[in-house]
Amino acid sequence: MAALDDLKVKIFADGADLEGILALYKNKYITGFTTNPTLMNKSGIRDYEGFARQVLERIPDRPFSFEVFSDEFDEMERQALKIAKWGRNVYVKIPVTNTRRESSADLVRRLAESGVQLNVTALMTLEQVGEMSAALGNHVPSYISVFAGRVADTGRDPMPLMKRAVEIMSPYPRQELIWASPRELLNIFQADEVGCHIITVTHDVLKKLALVGKPLDEYSLDTVRMFYDDAQSAGFAL
Repeated sequence: MAALDDLKVKIFADGADLEGILALYKNKYITGFTTNPTLMNKSGIRDYEGFARQVLERIPDRPFSFEVFSDEFDEMERQALKIAKWGRNVYVKIPVTNTRRESSADLVRRLAESGVQLNVTALMTLEQVGEMSAALGNHVPSYISVFAGRVADTGRDPMPLMKRAVEIMSPYPRQELIWASPRELLNIFQADEVGCHIITVTHDVLKKLALVGKPLDEYSLDTVRMFYDDAQSAGFAL
């Protein structure tokens, strides 16, 4: 298997825990960050802008994606233009549609043409990739986030989809494909295999980086010890 140092795919940390974000900022394998309203809500964040500015003050030199949270495109645009001003390393996340299934392509096109760095998010089909890639064009550095993990949750293999997405986006060198919502560390190597540019990984999964390349016989023994120690701690008897 490939070593972490040999990977071409970039690893972005996905989360909203400030302490965890700052700890991962020191990790040489983490080259960017993303978050979203769901993660921020779970972390108890109520001051959206305050949290973002606090993070960006500490992390001014790696890409950081923050998402709009309106369902109306006019308001999404206002929020996007405001968020974009928070830092040169900021990418604004725009959902592929609103909750009424209306495409955000026109908004994405306007923002890209005005110079806003974008991360178009929540895509799951190649049709969506094609539409958003055309809307982004080559105006600004931009990301397209395909939720490969959620695709896999439906019983579909995301590998062919992601490989084809790379091909669809290839005419636009300023666009990068993100493998989003991974479920396990293996997904990092799968993303690298298909030529994906970036993978966003939650803090919990990133804790497993130290396991990469661990001899399986040693890992087996660790597992046996865990079962034994937990049985002793529980005081089980027959």
